[in-house]
Amino acid sequence: MLHLKCKRMASVAARKEEEKKRESHKQTLLKEKKRLTIGNIARQWEIQQNRVALVTSSNQDKKDSDSCQINGSAAYEFPEETRSLDTVLSNDVQGLSVLDSHLVEVEGDTLYLYGSGALESLDRNWSVQTAGTVITVSFMFIEFDEIVQVLPKLKIRFPNSAHLKFKETNIVMLQQFNALAQVRRIEQLTVDPQGNPVVNFTLWKYYVLFRLNHFNLQKINGTEVTQNDIVMAERLFGILAHVASSELPQYRLLSLLGESRKKQFCYMLEAKGKRSGIVSEESNDSKRVGGENASQAILNYTTRELHTEKLEEIKEREKFCQTYIQDLVKEAADINMKNESLQKLWPQMFIELVRDAVIEIRNKNSYMKLCLQQITDQK
Repeated sequence: MLHLKCKRMASVAARKEEEKKRESHKQTLLKEKKRLTIGNIARQWEIQQNRVALVTSSNQDKKDSDSCQINGSAAYEFPEETRSLDTVLSNDVQGLSVLDSHLVEVEGDTLYLYGSGALESLDRNWSVQTAGTVITVSFMFIEFDEIVQVLPKLKIRFPNSAHLKFKETNIVMLQQFNALAQVRRIEQLTVDPQGNPVVNFTLWKYYVLFRLNHFNLQKINGTEVTQNDIVMAERLFGILAHVASSELPQYRLLSLLGESRKKQFCYMLEAKGKRSGIVSEESNDSKRVGGENASQAILNYTTRELHTEKLEEIKEREKFCQTYIQDLVKEAADINMKNESLQKLWPQMFIELVRDAVIEIRNKNSYMKLCLQQITDQK
């Protein structure tokens, strides 16, 4: 009896050990697939950015994986075919959605988006629990212009998100940070130097603090924001907003600002006529509508795609205007030509008209009969 009981216990322990090994193997495969997928996304990004040379051969295509170095970072491996891994992964694996071209992962309070295709995941139905736990949104291997288009969705899908991370997103100029004003709340901002040349600018943090001052940023790249930083940002870039608002005509400014900011702008125009010493603290508070300063709101960012569309629209307008003006000039030239011809022909025409009238009324009786006949014929 004791022997049978021991045998059963050994069998249960063996099954548990086997399940543990299978679970461990599954997790290993999952991590491997994630690593390989990220590597594949990284390679596609490098090809897209034209930062690596494509050297392939038939022998290399037959290998199981390739290696790729990204700006001095750790090498990634790329499988030729990973479908065998897909068959191993079971349906109960949660929190990770893997595709060859992009990857979406929720780990703890962070949403990781790899590849431009991952942005489409923001349109899917997220559970209230998952959406509520996301505090940090990390973008990697995605063009910033593509990210700009989905920024308004973040405040809808993930209401508690307060930390944005950017790595390999091609942030190359300060103007691009203007687009972050679309987000409802940002407490922390992390811009990795890898793939974001804007970090090489010494004053980029101050510009972020100035443009996104209404968010009250707490940290930038992990460094605490001090009051001195905010004051310095205002000193460095405060004149920028003033110049931007003063150089544009009023109608243009009103078209750029939303309805909530038009009252704000009108107040600014009225305030210019007042002495600076009379402006009270209450007046300063009224300068803010929705938290964002009107002069700063003028600093917008237009994506390349939208900029191209506007250029095409401008070209079409120019073409229409040129055609319209050409038609007007041609019509005016024709009228002028006819007028000149009339001036040349009018003396002779006048003589002929007088001559015909004199000949016609020379015989008064005949002329009267002719007129009566014309009147009778008209009836």
